[in-house]
Amino acid sequence: MSLRWRHRDPGEVHGFGPATGDGVWRSRAGRRAALRQRGALAASVRVAGHFGEWVQGRLGPAGPVVLITLAVRERAVTARWRPGHGFQIHDPADLLPSPLRRALLRRLAPLPRGTLSLSADMPPGAGCGSSTAALTAVLRLLAPGAAMWTLAKAVWRIEGATDPLMMPVPETHLWAPRAAHSLARLPALPAADVLGGFCPGRARTDPTDHRFADVSDLVAAWPGPAAAGDLPALAALATQSAQRNHALRGGGDLAALEAAARTTGALGLVIGHTGTAHGLVFPPRGAPETAIATLRRAGYRDVRRHALRPASGLAPL
Repeated sequence: MSLRWRHRDPGEVHGFGPATGDGVWRSRAGRRAALRQRGALAASVRVAGHFGEWVQGRLGPAGPVVLITLAVRERAVTARWRPGHGFQIHDPADLLPSPLRRALLRRLAPLPRGTLSLSADMPPGAGCGSSTAALTAVLRLLAPGAAMWTLAKAVWRIEGATDPLMMPVPETHLWAPRAAHSLARLPALPAADVLGGFCPGRARTDPTDHRFADVSDLVAAWPGPAAAGDLPALAALATQSAQRNHALRGGGDLAALEAAARTTGALGLVIGHTGTAHGLVFPPRGAPETAIATLRRAGYRDVRRHALRPASGLAPL
């Protein structure tokens, strides 16, 4: 199966207005915006994240950074809304650092009155898309009905990079994170289990970082086994992406993950290419009972089983 390359402009997202910044985030009057409240706000919005990427790197030595995300339901951000006086953001996990908050509030005005609370099932800086998921959840909560491409462009303009978490089936896009573009549609993936946790430390994404390995051959090889449901072949491609980028960029102890793969009989490795997520790929319900304990002994934190189940067809553009 050949890839169908697309270069789409999700559309312009206009500014929303300035913000104050003394630790409590309050609204000020702003100009009319493309993303705006329409009708009553929901009480909460949950946006699922991802657990690293199957593949990430340059599309050729001087090409764009691209990725195939590993979308999961078990790691997510929830935004909750409570009407009140003024506008405040409660973000105890620091999912949105101060620069992102300021950029968000510059694009969201006039704001409704109340408190926006953020919580997450993953730590920030782990390679799980916490900032993209948080921004998407906030925008969906405060601008209900916004189109997915409008959300993608808004998130990109705020943080300079974005994961495809606002797409219906994120893993079926060859995604350019530094431009919020889907370059190609990919087949839906077969079912799998990914067991993984986090290395020590944090590694927040730098949107100006383009120092990744060339993965153009891995991208070209992806559609065939994806369409055939060949999980071992996909896991082998993911392992190559992890190893190439670790050799170039460093990061967590990949040798420990490789040893855990040998011990448990995993099909391959997955990592957060700009985070601390490390995991092992297994057939559905195919991991040995000792797999989670093996990863914990290797030093990984918050180890979980992520059940990936196939979507139907291709993600709509």
